[in-house]
Amino acid sequence: MEYNEFKSIFENKEKEIEIVVSDENIKKLYEYTRILLEWNQNINLTAITDEHEIIEKHFIDSLTVLRYIKDGDKVIDVGTGAGFPGIPLAINSKAQITLLDSLNKRINFLNEVKNKLNLTNVHNIHGRAEEIARRKENREVYDVAVSRAVAPMNILVEYLLPFVKPGGICICMKGPNALEEISRADNAVKLLGGKEIKQVNIKLDNGNIDRNLVIIKKLNHTTEKYPRKPGIPAKQPL
Repeated sequence: MEYNEFKSIFENKEKEIEIVVSDENIKKLYEYTRILLEWNQNINLTAITDEHEIIEKHFIDSLTVLRYIKDGDKVIDVGTGAGFPGIPLAINSKAQITLLDSLNKRINFLNEVKNKLNLTNVHNIHGRAEEIARRKENREVYDVAVSRAVAPMNILVEYLLPFVKPGGICICMKGPNALEEISRADNAVKLLGGKEIKQVNIKLDNGNIDRNLVIIKKLNHTTEKYPRKPGIPAKQPL
């Protein structure tokens, strides 16, 4: 797809979430797409390879989070994979974005994206959330922790909330069954220092995609007990 076609499609789709992305940043998203598709021939980064779908299901979907990010915020994207939602957020905000993933091949890809797009507000970390959240430089220092399609919510909050400072939020990007997941996660949220839960429903792709952002406010410090050792949260959800 040539850039002009990409730009036209993107500008049409961005209206769905009521944002306006600059020409410069659309060019960066276009270049990101080129790098993603090139690398995807050798390592599995995304099952979505149609550029129309990349715009809708990766970029527009990622940017639903943008309105909850402020300039200067410290944000961590846990289990970022190929950089979603973190890279689109970094391109379109002045927040400091940390991308965390457990697979080093994906971190190598993200380093390439960071360097080629000159994203000075991006920091990439290789590791597991359960271990990185115990490091002093990462524990309870972020204004926002976000994750997309990593785990059910009662597991996911144990990955996210230890990164968030009291007063901050975590955002769980979920599909149509968010309400069911919220009810199962209530105990975990309280144990980890969270309290207020807000669900924001968003329709994408002319109503064909049902997206829910579950926003959890952190009120209290997370006790040193959490997160538990790698693998335990998934095997024994709170």
